[in-house]
Amino acid sequence: MTEPGAALPPPSDGLRFGVDIGGTGIKGAPVDLAAGRLAGERFKLPTPRPATPEAVAAVVGEVVAHFGWTGPVGCAFPAVIKNGIARTAANVDHSWIGASVEQAVADRLGTPESTVTVVNDADAAGVAELAFGAGRDRDGVVVLLTLGTGIGSAVFLDGVLVPNTELGHLELDGVDAETRASAVAREREDLSWQHWAKRLSHYLQMVENLLWPDLIILGGGVSRKPEKFVPLLECRTEVVPAQLANDAGIVGAALIARDAVTAPARLGAARPEQRNTLGRP
Repeated sequence: MTEPGAALPPPSDGLRFGVDIGGTGIKGAPVDLAAGRLAGERFKLPTPRPATPEAVAAVVGEVVAHFGWTGPVGCAFPAVIKNGIARTAANVDHSWIGASVEQAVADRLGTPESTVTVVNDADAAGVAELAFGAGRDRDGVVVLLTLGTGIGSAVFLDGVLVPNTELGHLELDGVDAETRASAVAREREDLSWQHWAKRLSHYLQMVENLLWPDLIILGGGVSRKPEKFVPLLECRTEVVPAQLANDAGIVGAALIARDAVTAPARLGAARPEQRNTLGRP
């Protein structure tokens, strides 16, 4: 267990720091990338209101400082990310649109921008699941869907990420799918598990008709109760719950912080003839 402010070992291929920036909380921890798990108890602070670049970066700085970390940092962020710049703003202030998340965090940490790597939060969770969780050693088309306030998505082809997919915004019954099939939609409308599973099945059928995936991984907090709904789903694709639960964003962000430099074929595996660009040219 890492104590607040305790000295950590120097960053290495086996240890990186991940931060998961969410709409309600910002959490982070050092990650043991050899084992695929947190190397210390995660530290979480509330997301500021309003969640402006300056305010969010300040909280990220507090989370990193809690561990005395001075090396590279990976951040999972709730937005489409291109070249470190936020192009959308889900559950954070709209002033983030067009802003460099990497620069904002680096300025707060007092480090070069090159030491901070930012990726879409669902992509980070997917990276973690493919490296260490339900998608490990799975080839073909793998889709991770995070079911929470909305629906986030990550798509992989033979282990290589196709970044910034927004499958939660597919049209379902005339509206964004996430407004009908997310976990929050179930709670908001007080739906039974069976009723919600029918909606979710309809959505999953749309996804599989578009992409013909070989595996669908369902993440988010609801993945801790797969027995409640997974057996009720009706779709042709194999569907499994995520395994890393609420640590997935932190682990994936940390893994990306390492692989943005080493750039292996699969995030967490070796396939040197390929490269994951995370939305970069």
